[in-house]
Amino acid sequence: MFDLVNDVEAYPRRFPWCLGSNVSEHDGQHLVARLDLRFAGVTQHFSTRNTLDRPGSIKMQFVDGPFDWLHGVWTFTKLGDAGSKVALDLDFEVSNRLTGFAFRIGFQRLADRMVDDFCAEAKRAYA
Repeated sequence: MFDLVNDVEAYPRRFPWCLGSNVSEHDGQHLVARLDLRFAGVTQHFSTRNTLDRPGSIKMQFVDGPFDWLHGVWTFTKLGDAGSKVALDLDFEVSNRLTGFAFRIGFQRLADRMVDDFCAEAKRAYA
């Protein structure tokens, strides 16, 4: 699951909410990635610097986009031979106060959907 989530460049092929992705830096322990997203009729992009702690977590720090700040962590907990538990904890503040409330709700729904979509993709890829 760690590798599936970390494969940012494959997101546009796998998920309809991702219009594009780009990894601008990658050194094995960190990567800087940009995602171009569409949700609730809105198209936005943002970039994060991800700290890779294989196989347990991917920590995300805001670089640029429509936020004042964003912190997130993907956690992967092994469940014996049965698989893994995957969680995304995301906290952010939207910078545009006029459209912020609607954007916040839409982005939170997208984050919830992302976990489900990655689990479904894992079933397809590893079944």
